[in-house]
Amino acid sequence: MFDDRVLSGMRPTGALHLGHYNGVLENWLKLQHEYQCLFFVADWHALTTHYDSPEVIENNVWDMLIDWLAAGVDPSQATLFIQSKVPEHAELHLLMSMMTPLGWLERVPTYKDQQEKLSEKDLSTYGFLGYPLLQSADILIYRANLVPVGEDQVAHIEFTREIARRFNHIYGKEPGFEEKAERAVKQLGSKRAKLYRELKNRYQEQGDDSALDSARALLEEAANLSLGDRERLFGYLEGGGKMILSEPQALLTAASKMPGLDGQKMSKSYNNTISLREDATSIEKKIRTMPTDPARVRRTDPGDPDKCPVWQLHCIYSEENTKDWVQEGCKSAGIGCIECKQPLVESIGKTLAPIRERAQEYIDDPALVRNIIADGNDRARKLASETMRDVREAMGLDYS
Repeated sequence: MFDDRVLSGMRPTGALHLGHYNGVLENWLKLQHEYQCLFFVADWHALTTHYDSPEVIENNVWDMLIDWLAAGVDPSQATLFIQSKVPEHAELHLLMSMMTPLGWLERVPTYKDQQEKLSEKDLSTYGFLGYPLLQSADILIYRANLVPVGEDQVAHIEFTREIARRFNHIYGKEPGFEEKAERAVKQLGSKRAKLYRELKNRYQEQGDDSALDSARALLEEAANLSLGDRERLFGYLEGGGKMILSEPQALLTAASKMPGLDGQKMSKSYNNTISLREDATSIEKKIRTMPTDPARVRRTDPGDPDKCPVWQLHCIYSEENTKDWVQEGCKSAGIGCIECKQPLVESIGKTLAPIRERAQEYIDDPALVRNIIADGNDRARKLASETMRDVREAMGLDYS
C-alpha cells in the first residue's frame, strides 16, 4: 500500500474534451500508479454555481465517469466515487463551519474573481461563500496529504492547511493529552525518545524546521506506535494537541492550456472543442475548417506558424520531424494549410480511437459504470467514516 494519499476531483460538466484529457486525466493516469488515489465527481460543487439548473447534473455525472474510465482511469488502482454519495463530506463541512472565521472565506482569491466572471448569476449565496470550506472538507475527510493543483489553486490548499491547523488547535487537546503523549514518547525506546525530545525542543524553542522534519521522519519509522499515539506525538511535537486532521501539501502540476480550434483556450463556452468521444469524421471536419495564419490568403503566400492555431495543436500532438516539416513548409509556402492539417487529423484520431472504443462498452452496459462507482462510494465512505469518528470524539459529539 502506498504511504501517500492523493485526492482530486472534477465538477460534472458532461462529456469531456481534449482540454480535460491534456490538463487533468493524463496526470491522473500517471498518479494512479504512484500513489493511493481517490478521484471524485464534485456534484455538490456544481450546485454552488448551478443551483437553479440541477436537472443537467445527473447525466453530466455519468457522461464524465464514462470518459474517465475510457481514458484509462483504472478502478483497480484508484477509488472513483461521487461526492454526494459520501454524506460525511457535508457533516465535516458543517462542523468546520462552526469554527471558520468569516474573514478567511471572504479573503479567498477566487471568491470576488468568480463573482465578477459569472456576473449573470446571483452568487451572493451562503453555498458559494462556503465552497472553499467544502473543498477543504473533501480533502481533510480522507486525510489526503497530496492534492494535485495548478499554481492558481495553491491558495486553496493553504486555506485547507490553516483550517486543519485551527481545528487541531481547538479540538486536539484531549483530556490528559500531555500525560498520554509522554507515555507514547517512552514507547519509542530510550535512544529514540531522547532524540525526539531534543528535536522537539529545537523546533519549539528555535523554530528549526529541519528538526521538525527529522522528528516527523522518526515517528513515521516507529513501527511499534499505534495510529492514535503517532498522531498524538505529531501534535505534541508542534506544541499543539493531537493531530486529528492532517495538513495536505499541494502537488504542483505543470500549467496546461490546451488550445481550442480557434486558438483560444479549449472550452465548451467558446464552442471550440474536440470531445473525447468525437467520431473520426467530425474530428476531420473540425480540423480541416480551423482558421490559419490570416497572412496566407493564397496557397503561394508564406505563413508564420506562431500566428496559426493549427501550429499550437502540432506542438502537443506531433512528433519533432513533423513539427520541423510544418515550420519549414509553412514559412516557405512549400505546403498548403490542408496538407499541414492532415498529420493532426491522424494523430488526434489515433489518440481518441481507443478511448471511443472503450467508452462504447460502458454506454452499451450502464451497469458496469454503476457497479464500479457503487464499490468506489463504499470504499470512500469507509475512509470518511474513520475520520468522522475521530472528529466527533474530539468535538464531544460521540455520545450515544
